[in-house]
Amino acid sequence: MSTRSKTLGAAAAIAAIAVAVPTAYAEPTPSPEPSTTAAASTPVSPAGPVPTSTKVPDPQGSGCDAYRKKVPTGAGSIDSMALQTGSEALASNPDLSTFSGLISGKINPDINIVNVLDGGPYVVFAPTNEAFAKLDPATLATLKSDPVVLLPTLFYHMVLGYLGPNDVQGKMPTQDGRSVNVVGKGSDIKVNDAKLVCAYTAHGAYIYMIDTVLTPPTPAAEAGASTTSTSATTSTSATETSATSATSSAATTSASETLASTSASPSTTAASASETASATPTTTTTAKPAA
Repeated sequence: MSTRSKTLGAAAAIAAIAVAVPTAYAEPTPSPEPSTTAAASTPVSPAGPVPTSTKVPDPQGSGCDAYRKKVPTGAGSIDSMALQTGSEALASNPDLSTFSGLISGKINPDINIVNVLDGGPYVVFAPTNEAFAKLDPATLATLKSDPVVLLPTLFYHMVLGYLGPNDVQGKMPTQDGRSVNVVGKGSDIKVNDAKLVCAYTAHGAYIYMIDTVLTPPTPAAEAGASTTSTSATTSTSATETSATSATSSAATTSASETLASTSASPSTTAASASETASATPTTTTTAKPAA
């Protein structure tokens, strides 16, 4: 009985092992782990269109052909600048070295707006080196050295948005708060009194090379324009003497505007003239002829 029991026990053990072996080696198929590669490689859409090397909008402007011949390849070429940030595309352009130096703190360490520009998109009206060379030496020196003058001037050359030469037009509010007036279309564009040299695209910026530095209108000039309009309205119901005074006031205001336009900072004399212009018609129109 003992031997038989041992034999049965051994047979049972072998059978148990035979049943257990497949289970021991049958490992479950691991569940696929979510992949983060696709999410990490997905580019973040920039603010504004980003040209690619295979589809770069044609530059527009009377000076584009000359620029292409001057810089056919390298970082400053039209195709290369299309893949750069706004500040990089300005720095790569040899004709915009002065403007690039002013926005980046290289000329005046107190002013550096590269992060603002590259956080766009922005339309950038960038005066060429020749445009800065046309400025009066004293004005240029003040612009470079005085941050109070420089910062609003630079912001006056930037408009929030991404607009090509066929879409940029009309009165456009700048980063400074005051507006520029854009007329024309395509290759024939004027920004205030500045003419387009060449417009090309960058990563999140549309850069317009212009032949004149834009001067922000002074508060005195803006007040003068309002005073002239008020004086003209008042003179329609005033006496002949009042009309003469209004005409004289308008002439004074016009002279103030001309004087103010020669300086990047507001003129005290111009402001005083504007106040005189607004006061004169008011005093005259309240006087009534004796019965």
